[in-house]
Amino acid sequence: MIEIKKITKVYNGVTVLNVPELTIKKGESFGLVGNNGAGKTTLFRCLLDLIRPNTGEVLSSGENVAKSSAWKSHTGSYLDEGFLIDFLTPDEYFQFLANINGLSKGDLDDFHASFKEFFSGEILGKKKYIRDLSSGNQKKVGIAAALMAKPDILILDEPFNSLDPTTQIRLKNLLKVLQKDMNVTMLISSHDLNHVTEVCGRIVVLHEGEIAHDIQTNSDTLKVLEDYFAI
Repeated sequence: MIEIKKITKVYNGVTVLNVPELTIKKGESFGLVGNNGAGKTTLFRCLLDLIRPNTGEVLSSGENVAKSSAWKSHTGSYLDEGFLIDFLTPDEYFQFLANINGLSKGDLDDFHASFKEFFSGEILGKKKYIRDLSSGNQKKVGIAAALMAKPDILILDEPFNSLDPTTQIRLKNLLKVLQKDMNVTMLISSHDLNHVTEVCGRIVVLHEGEIAHDIQTNSDTLKVLEDYFAI
């Protein structure tokens, strides 16, 4: 589904990303962990063609993301608030996205209904601009928007940050359903080792832009990660 081949990214003479090879299979739940500055967001931005690597290429469903836009139709993503149109209300923003994706009023109503619990009565119908929402509620809007068109690939950067405990649990349950019942390929970065080991079947550790570990999740994974980061 996603193939990374010999990509590097250099800023001011410093190599911040160096991944010779990485393949993420269709339907895989892939977790990315690492300390601040490890290269997690840089990697995701390369995957989404938001920045270009200095060398190498990223393939999504066989398409080079830098040379084709075909992959965008089956990819949903939310990295930060820059993905939002913050001078719209959430209702206006979702209507805008529905129009872009060719969704009917019925489709949009179904979308609103499916995220009713996740929104906790704090998002829709409030007539507040997105920019005036709390960071947690902005994140709810961004995550929901990434899923509106029912993508085959979902990329989320630190999705649990700023969410209250109830919403974190709801998000974990949602991600498990997407992976199990809809076979969505998920790429999730997180500083929260508990959350990422719970929702991801495979975890890659980045350290100074390079892959330090690539492990399949099992009952010992959390301990292995805790020991690694405790050094």
